[in-house]
Amino acid sequence: MGRTSDAREKLLAVAFDLIYENSYGTVSVEQICRRARVNKGSFYYFFKTKTDLVVAAYEEHWQEKLSEYKHIFAKEVPPLRQLSLWCQYLCRVQRERRKQYGHACGCPYTSLGGELATRDAKVRGISQDLIERHLKFLVGAIDDAQRAGQATPGNARVKAELAHSFVIGLSLRSKIYDDLKVLQHMESGIFALIGAIQ
Repeated sequence: MGRTSDAREKLLAVAFDLIYENSYGTVSVEQICRRARVNKGSFYYFFKTKTDLVVAAYEEHWQEKLSEYKHIFAKEVPPLRQLSLWCQYLCRVQRERRKQYGHACGCPYTSLGGELATRDAKVRGISQDLIERHLKFLVGAIDDAQRAGQATPGNARVKAELAHSFVIGLSLRSKIYDDLKVLQHMESGIFALIGAIQ
């Protein structure tokens, strides 16, 4: 039973890495199995399709980083500090991924969603769900900042969507230019969008 569990975890990790490094369309089930050192029979024991594996892999990735998000957006952390820490975290992850893959990768969730949103309802669904989970943290921080008089009044949800879209745009631009310096104004841009008062 231990080997079976190990095979599933390997498939999840490898699928996320291969697709994030390349794209969904360029990665085959055979490549995933070969990299994970798992036979195809084991793959199909756990997953009916590549899409099912990818949805599970991206959910697993979110669960792995959730504790970091809870730490960043903890209630005892001042709201503008939360947003600052979030920007630092995102930039650090991008640096680590660039070192790992040899190029800037952008956001894994929106890269996948952007590639398949019009063709695969399951992928569109998980991409939307993961974006909503991010937004929940951002809405909370912006709402708290507004209540504390540290951000201009307004619809916190709309401001969170704008901030998230701004970050996604920077991430995509850094991927296209293969240049992480694009991310250096992330914090100041978010603060401008929410009307931060420091």
